[in-house]
Amino acid sequence: MEQSAAKPIRCRAAVSKAPGQPLEMEEVEVAPPQAHEVRVKIICTSLCHTDITFWRMKDYPAMFPSILGHEAVGLVESVGEHVQEVAVGDTVVPVFLPQCGECADCLSPRSNICSVLTYLPGLMPRDGTTRFSLAATGEPIHSFLSVSSFAEYTVVDVAHVVKLGGGAAELPPETACLLSCGVSTGVGAAWKAAAVEPGSTVAVFGLGTVGLAVAQGSRMRGAKRIIGVDMNPDKFEIGKRLGVTDFVNPNDTGGKTVSQVIKELTGGGADYCFECIGIPSVMEEAFQSSRTGWGKTVILGTDAAAAPVSISSSDIKRGRSVTGALLGGIKPKDDIPVLAQKCLDKELELDGFVTHRMEFDEINRALDLLDQGKCLRCIIWMDGDEEENGA
Repeated sequence: MEQSAAKPIRCRAAVSKAPGQPLEMEEVEVAPPQAHEVRVKIICTSLCHTDITFWRMKDYPAMFPSILGHEAVGLVESVGEHVQEVAVGDTVVPVFLPQCGECADCLSPRSNICSVLTYLPGLMPRDGTTRFSLAATGEPIHSFLSVSSFAEYTVVDVAHVVKLGGGAAELPPETACLLSCGVSTGVGAAWKAAAVEPGSTVAVFGLGTVGLAVAQGSRMRGAKRIIGVDMNPDKFEIGKRLGVTDFVNPNDTGGKTVSQVIKELTGGGADYCFECIGIPSVMEEAFQSSRTGWGKTVILGTDAAAAPVSISSSDIKRGRSVTGALLGGIKPKDDIPVLAQKCLDKELELDGFVTHRMEFDEINRALDLLDQGKCLRCIIWMDGDEEENGA
């Protein structure tokens, strides 16, 4: 379908209208894609803790009403002018991080932060408008992280779309969905942001989807010891299957700090520490758990308040470093297809990450389960037919 022939679409969306309040199922109008944009029919979406963070947030950059969701897979329904890399019917994964492919940052192996398309909260990145409105009133609805996958149809900039071509197009939808954010962030962090070396020791703070993906990615990189830190003992069993060799429960350390325990386990500190929760005090403890001389700490968790992290300059001068990463440091268009192929080759196993599957109407129940720490990833099927979608 050419852009000139595309018409507005009316469909269902789960709309967030107030902080922490249940999402409301509404009929919305989704405008046609404009230049450099793609309209996508969402097959399935999943919930991420970042959705929870913004769902609760009362102040900017949270905006209401909005359509949350940023981890999904879908089919291209129509394209705008100047879109050449995807066509109608292609299987695509939308991502919150753009890759224009032309700026100095996108062309450099040292960065995955596009310097052309900067994030505009609630709006499309090129023209600062929205493609969503309430069908009944015409009231504009804000987008979320440039994706807004809690809708049957969404419009995203082509820089935020990854095509799954060739064999990757045969990947089960719920597996492809996980590559949209959480798993790619974790595996990518071990692969790119940290470049974990064979035989190294790793400490992972927080065994949610991102942390467990870090563990699996570290195992794939050849780490010999992977220590998982989490207060929920239920996470330990799945952690074993994904590569975790040791576990530390902060509530069961006999009065020692977690960093003390990890230093004892590793003989001085872990070579690589990953913070996957988004709490500044845990970020500091992760750093203290790293080895003097070369320990590297990677911050992956999202802190809604963006509070400062306190680290001694003396500790920094003794060879330890701290870095952060969005999407684990990977370039989405280049690297997500590689991860998809690793899934097809059974090198990357994702079945254990999906703990629940639900229909779109049950999305508030899924939010509650994730908020209570009772699930890793819940797949939300838009049409309610898992068999038809290849699940």
